Amino acid sequence: MTRVTSYCRTVLDRADVGYAVTDARGSLLWCNRALGAVLGVPVEQAYGRSLPALLPGVPEVPSPAREVLAPGPRWLEVRCSRLGDDLMYEVVDVSTWRDRELTVTQEADALRRAQALGRMGTWEWSISEDRVTWSDTLLEMFGFAAGTAFDFEMYARLVHPDDLPMIEETLDAALRSGSVFSYTHRMLRPDGAERVFECFGEVVVDDAGTPLRALGTAHDVTQSSRVHDELVRMAEQDPLTGLPNRRALTRSLEKELANNGSGALLVLDLDNFKDVNDLRGHAVGDRVMRMLASALQSRLGEKLIARLGGDEFAVVLPGVSAQDAGAVADGLRDAVAGFPLAGIGTPARMTVSTGLAEYGPGDSWELVLANADLALYASKAAGRDRVTVYEPNHYADTVKRVSVLDRLRQALVGGGLALYGMPMVELASGKTLGHELLLRLEDNQEPYLGPADFLPVAERSNLILEVDRWVLSTAIDALVAEPSSALRFNVNVSGRTLEDPDFADFVLDRLGRAGVAPGRLGLEITETAAVTNLDAAVSLATRLRQFGCRITLDDFGSGFGSFVHLKHLPITGIKIDGEFVKGIETNDADAVLVSGIVQIANGLGLSAVAEWVERPSQVEALRRLGVRVGQGFHLGRPVPLRDVVNAERMRPNGALSSRVVGAEDGARS
Repeated sequence: MTRVTSYCRTVLDRADVGYAVTDARGSLLWCNRALGAVLGVPVEQAYGRSLPALLPGVPEVPSPAREVLAPGPRWLEVRCSRLGDDLMYEVVDVSTWRDRELTVTQEADALRRAQALGRMGTWEWSISEDRVTWSDTLLEMFGFAAGTAFDFEMYARLVHPDDLPMIEETLDAALRSGSVFSYTHRMLRPDGAERVFECFGEVVVDDAGTPLRALGTAHDVTQSSRVHDELVRMAEQDPLTGLPNRRALTRSLEKELANNGSGALLVLDLDNFKDVNDLRGHAVGDRVMRMLASALQSRLGEKLIARLGGDEFAVVLPGVSAQDAGAVADGLRDAVAGFPLAGIGTPARMTVSTGLAEYGPGDSWELVLANADLALYASKAAGRDRVTVYEPNHYADTVKRVSVLDRLRQALVGGGLALYGMPMVELASGKTLGHELLLRLEDNQEPYLGPADFLPVAERSNLILEVDRWVLSTAIDALVAEPSSALRFNVNVSGRTLEDPDFADFVLDRLGRAGVAPGRLGLEITETAAVTNLDAAVSLATRLRQFGCRITLDDFGSGFGSFVHLKHLPITGIKIDGEFVKGIETNDADAVLVSGIVQIANGLGLSAVAEWVERPSQVEALRRLGVRVGQGFHLGRPVPLRDVVNAERMRPNGALSSRVVGAEDGARS
């Protein structure tokens, strides 16, 4: 059996017919030498490459024989059939058969009469006399009257200059070999119209092999060429911007890598572009997309620029180092920031995040694109509006991020999330007035993940929307279980949830169905999130406050423009950022700032809670400044929600007698 197998492989390698086997996605698993010659790529380099990318036009699913025009040009008859879970291709070069068939049939009278109808003409070149004879039909197709004196030099002047070298090389090769030939070229007629001709010919030689004459046909294929180009354009062009699409990009990158090319790939994504579509409508968003495409083209010239989808673009930079590609990316970033957007109602300035990945021999286009995407994600995670070059640790970061998200998803379904209540205490009496609910991951998996490990990851994905709804639902269920009006909870809302247009309805529906007094539930929004999403924060706070919920601005004083935004936000209270509290007894500046915040809160009718109260001396200093309520480890550590409910049922909490055993605690920490 081994000998038979060896013979089969030898026969296949010596066959004139090309054979190949690919997987279901078109990646080459095996091919013989005949097919390698057709592809123009050594067999060893062809394995793992996409056959449709190397030979455009081949069927990608099982199909009967079809003709494909390959570079050369050559006509190939390609069959595709199923081979188990894979695909088998049979490729036969039928150029000789096709050309000879046309040569024979043109000698017949019927074909000569059909030339005018079929837009096909004939020509004959007497090599010894260097004289070309053109049929009247062909002269008319070239734009000249029948019988016009027309030599090869006149013909060459009309041929598209980019196609003329190819014609001359093809004719020279045919004269040396005495073989048939074919080529397709463009011609600019005297009336200015551009036509496309498909030409087939044959060299006639004497007994000694010396060329005597060449003869052939020329067929006007302008219309079919335009249809073909339009089909290619539709398959590989983005209809909105006119740029190549993802399919065209991957084909180009695949060919570049198949030829051992090296360079860099940029993947660009507009920052917060969803806001443009949501606030201004998709018509404005489409206009911005077209502006960006035009700016990239004018900036990059002939470089391949593709729209991958949505607001994501890619640029292939062959032969460019990472450093030079970074300079190109910085230039594009500056160009996007300089868009004249004022006239179309979008934000005054738009930014773009960019991922950069180098590529070289041995890489696959999937790997290069994935690396650029990872670098793009790192740019987004680092604050947007920047260029990041791919590094191996980006993959490790992504694995960690995906692992964290998987654990969170499992915890949401399997009960691995828990809430802890941290008391908010009246400083004069030590009475607990309410609890801020803090999220913990208790899934019994290693390593342990604290809030600082999993919340930032969740907040960069849509999973935070589910987490916030779970927290709110669990808090309301606890309020239902203990109907005492003295039990009051504050829950934290992420910046992503502020953008959720259905969240307010969700809160009001849950409270209404539970029959819980709205005043027992408060929502805490960080100052940074509120300022970043001001319109959304105002909308959410207005609806919930009208219903009776409490709205607190958390970490007040940590951002810019704190006091300005107080007049826009319909809040009921503020939490003084712990940075102002931790040195309140010794730092006069902190004391002045806290005193000012308290006066403003009192003037606006807002409650004020001081965070990070860790020492008895802080309590006294805050009371002197007029702060009524505090929160921190000195006043009470976070405890499980069930213990909070049980404690409410048993007895009042003497929080001021608590002993300090740790450091600061923060919201959602």
